[in-house]
Amino acid sequence: MTQPTDHLFAPLKLRSLTLPNRIAVSPMCEYSSIDGFANEWHLVHLGSRAVGGAGLIITEAAAVNSEGRITPADLGIWKDEHIPELKRITTFLHQHGTYAGIQLAHAGRKASMSVPWEPTRTMPASEGGWQPVAPSAIRFDEPYPLPTALDRAGMDKIVADFLAAAHRALAAGFDLVEIHSAHGYLLHQFLSPLSNHRTDEYGGSFENRTRFPLEVVKAVRAAWPKHLPLFVRISATDWAPESLGASWDLPQSVAFSKLLKQADVDLVDVSTGGNHPAQQIPVGSGYQVHHSDTIHREAQIPTAAVGMITEPAQADQIVRTGQADLILLARELLRNPYWPLHAAAVLHQSTTWPVQYLRSARGKTEPRQPVFTPGA
Repeated sequence: MTQPTDHLFAPLKLRSLTLPNRIAVSPMCEYSSIDGFANEWHLVHLGSRAVGGAGLIITEAAAVNSEGRITPADLGIWKDEHIPELKRITTFLHQHGTYAGIQLAHAGRKASMSVPWEPTRTMPASEGGWQPVAPSAIRFDEPYPLPTALDRAGMDKIVADFLAAAHRALAAGFDLVEIHSAHGYLLHQFLSPLSNHRTDEYGGSFENRTRFPLEVVKAVRAAWPKHLPLFVRISATDWAPESLGASWDLPQSVAFSKLLKQADVDLVDVSTGGNHPAQQIPVGSGYQVHHSDTIHREAQIPTAAVGMITEPAQADQIVRTGQADLILLARELLRNPYWPLHAAAVLHQSTTWPVQYLRSARGKTEPRQPVFTPGA
């Protein structure tokens, strides 16, 4: 948990890992894979953020089976053949002093869709589409396919697929895994009454709705080495209007985070929304930090804050005030892959630039940081 001396550039110990700072690259889907394989785009995209000084880089959602992809272009980790290209990436990240994490995911009812820069539509089988599955046969929205409700055999297979994906992640050199239980994807669908209308032991009460996500978490934790950390990303609220009835909210997220702590999860990555098209999100600077702060205090578990965090002083204050232990950045790191290095200068903290970027004088490399104007 947060200590009085913590700040954005203080190390963060997570089991056997000690992150050099509190800046992490949030998972960002690139929709640039063929048959789930990582490629040069992923190497450059993730590698540039390692060169830029992030202490931790988490890959985009990697599907644990082919039916768990959002689109046919998603990254995957459902077969051993995916390991070598992922290993190439983790090797590069490690060479530049950054820890490597992978987000394990299943899209559930939001699967078999077009890539986001094309018109939103369900992908037909003739174009590589497939039949999605979900807790209940409830469509996310009109352009999305009607999913098939999972039976026990289908749920057992998904648990096994998460388990196998964790083994592959270790073989690929990842230092931590994050289980995706947010943004309206499969595990979030089980948590929320908006998407879970089951009448068996996996639907209805809070205990029942959390049962399957916890089965996945416990299976992965048992398979993942004890000395390596496990994260879970959640949506702390559905942001659903009251007219929709019962939904997933912050008090349930606190209760769920307590269960995650009991299951030996090391950190809850706190996001919001994504499970209903009628969501009403008050987007603004740091709009999700309150949820991280509440879970951090009430569940007594380390958290990560994410969403519209853009300024070094803002990120530093979140850590210093104990609202989160880790800051995840997405769009800001797309705009500036070197944000951590610039932030260190703004906050008067020491950091290390790549040796290739240090000045050279009289044929000798001088260990001085490049001169820059903040905000330039």
